[in-house]
Amino acid sequence: MVASSQTPATLAGLEVLRAGGNAIDAALCAAAMLCVAEPHATGIGGDLFALIRTADGELVALDAAGPAPGNAPAETPAESGPRSVTVPGAVAGWSELSRRFGRLGLDRCIAPAVDAARKGIAAGFHTAEDWAQATNAPAALGPAPRFGQRYSLPDLAATLAAIATNGPEAFYRGQVAEAIADASWLELEDLASYRPRWVTPLSHTYAGLTVCELPPPTQGIAALEALAILGDDEPTLPRQVRAVGLALEDALKTVRDGADVTHLISPQHIEARRSKAIRDGGEPGGGTVYLCAVDGERNAVSLIQSVFESFGSGVLAGSTGVVLHNRGACFAVGGRVVPGQRPYHTLIPGMLLRAGGLVGPFGVMGGFIQAQAHFQFVVELVRNGLDPQAALDHGRFRIDGDAVSLEEPLWEHAAEVAALGYRVSQDLDRAQFGGGQSIICRDGSLFGGSDARKDGCALGF
Repeated sequence: MVASSQTPATLAGLEVLRAGGNAIDAALCAAAMLCVAEPHATGIGGDLFALIRTADGELVALDAAGPAPGNAPAETPAESGPRSVTVPGAVAGWSELSRRFGRLGLDRCIAPAVDAARKGIAAGFHTAEDWAQATNAPAALGPAPRFGQRYSLPDLAATLAAIATNGPEAFYRGQVAEAIADASWLELEDLASYRPRWVTPLSHTYAGLTVCELPPPTQGIAALEALAILGDDEPTLPRQVRAVGLALEDALKTVRDGADVTHLISPQHIEARRSKAIRDGGEPGGGTVYLCAVDGERNAVSLIQSVFESFGSGVLAGSTGVVLHNRGACFAVGGRVVPGQRPYHTLIPGMLLRAGGLVGPFGVMGGFIQAQAHFQFVVELVRNGLDPQAALDHGRFRIDGDAVSLEEPLWEHAAEVAALGYRVSQDLDRAQFGGGQSIICRDGSLFGGSDARKDGCALGF
């Protein structure tokens, strides 16, 4: 089974599985296709994180986020433009995943995306809407397509084809790297020296489910701490909001590149936090794509990649078709750019286990809401008997500083949330509440869910 935010990506991943590939191959194929189907949200000019649970029970995590330039000044971070760009890690992440776990080779996995970028692809409803609303879409990509209108990305097709043939060297060295350096404040050495990292996942057990997340620079710890604060309490909406608010405060204060945050889910810290009042805290926003895949052997992949805000920095690297992300804007959490380090990261893939066995991958895209939505997804999954579609469709809340936005199904609880001291708004814009996918293994079968807030689907055979 494959679940993604665009149907062409889901179908491309399934074709790889039918051709004898495994879940890692399928995820890479879908990830590459999403760079064509959702160019405003993801691309090879962005970052990637992944959780892999192998058929033999090994759980590993890949951190493919890139740093600021090694010689960057410690200045106030730019929100967009050339000085908001950090080293894009996605291509190196693809290569590393394929090398360690793939079966068919990266060239086979990228091929459908090359074909789609060259021949054209129909714009999904949300892709067309987001593209039309973007204020920094590079003009060279052409006008925003209408829903259902075909568009092509020939320059991106050529770059993807070069990566398929020559691997990550075609991106981090040579003409593409030179174009990236010319268009941003990155230097050739920043690109040539980049390597992704295999890291140890963090985890916490909630209601019998072991929830796995990545360590800093991601905000995965916030989802785990919120679940720990909620604990065995009845998950009323005010209790959920309070748990998330406290966890986000801690994440904003402590999550930094390389930081050890395991103390945030220690019993002593959780007990202390339960007696504290919530203070204000806010993060930058952003957009992303998430996908997951599970094969017949029960290899499972949870993968997320992004250019951060819509069309990232707004910078197109020459004639390469590479739109560069603006992940450097997230240095705003600490206040200053840190040379050679990665900023606070909103991207978090999730994985669920029970007693060491696979339950399934899950994730929710949408910048700041991701840790909050992971928490809400897990709570709802437990409440509704592991139905991933029901958990994804449930109404969400979104905390931003001292404000809480509620989707329409939660409006009846507005007064209860306001009693916590938040400014509460009743929001009709579903795009503000993210969108996710999940695949759950239950009784030997796979059950998939794909968020109605996005264009995609979950399909299997």
